[in-house]
Amino acid sequence: MAEQDPSVPALFDMSALTPTTPPHFMDLKDPSYAYMFGFLQADGHLSRGTGQKGRLTAEINARDIHILHEFQRLTPYYSSITERVRTTNFAAQHHSATWSLCALEARTIVNELGIPYGKKSRIIRPPRVKFSRPDYLRGVIDADGSLGWTAEGIPFLSFTSASTAVAAYLCHYTKKITGAERIARRNTRDQVYVITYYKEQAQQLAAHLYYRDCLALDHKKANATSIQSWVRPADMKFAPPRRRWTETDDRELLRHNDPAAAAIALDRTEQSCSMRLWRLRTGQTPAPAQ
Repeated sequence: MAEQDPSVPALFDMSALTPTTPPHFMDLKDPSYAYMFGFLQADGHLSRGTGQKGRLTAEINARDIHILHEFQRLTPYYSSITERVRTTNFAAQHHSATWSLCALEARTIVNELGIPYGKKSRIIRPPRVKFSRPDYLRGVIDADGSLGWTAEGIPFLSFTSASTAVAAYLCHYTKKITGAERIARRNTRDQVYVITYYKEQAQQLAAHLYYRDCLALDHKKANATSIQSWVRPADMKFAPPRRRWTETDDRELLRHNDPAAAAIALDRTEQSCSMRLWRLRTGQTPAPAQ
């Protein structure tokens, strides 16, 4: 009897016929995948269909279609890119491009990494696995952030998110890079977090995130380079770093019950003490534990 060719799958051995997970797909230690994941987590949409059907999509301005082609290149599953022109609340003709991926295996991978099905803006969070941090944050900023110049010619970098976990992580990471402390708070109008950095802090953060040859939206990468040219005018003062109020400070302020006296004791401005005392008295700031 002729010997069986070892390269031929064994009869009824379904494991030999079942496709395996492509190596390294969505390995978040890889800078490109970390960026792609951050972008899709912030600006993508994962939807379910009937049975095991579903779709992962990302729709962006057609000027940025190059990044969708990069996603297509990085994805070892079939995906498509389509374009359309439609009327929106912001433009009579909005030209957009959409990247779509349907493969169940791919959707399972991104879902398990932290892209939920359906509405996700409030519940997304940084990955629980090891990941390339600057590339992940560049992805979420490219998707949900702004970078460039203010009307007054001041460099800025801002990020908007409904997710407490992502906003808090950005604040935590940026403090390590720039030393700037931000406390994530939802705004009153939209109940989202808007975190903004200006001047040297924006320059530092942009230089760190948008390094040479990184994967990014072309126009934001160009802005990240452009703002490095800004030089603080000689007559522009540096704002002193903010001091956070502690429970000990609050107790001392309440004990004095006088902004002028507390300002001397706490080495703060009288205006700062007056505002904090008003917040404590009106309940806008919780009273310190006794």
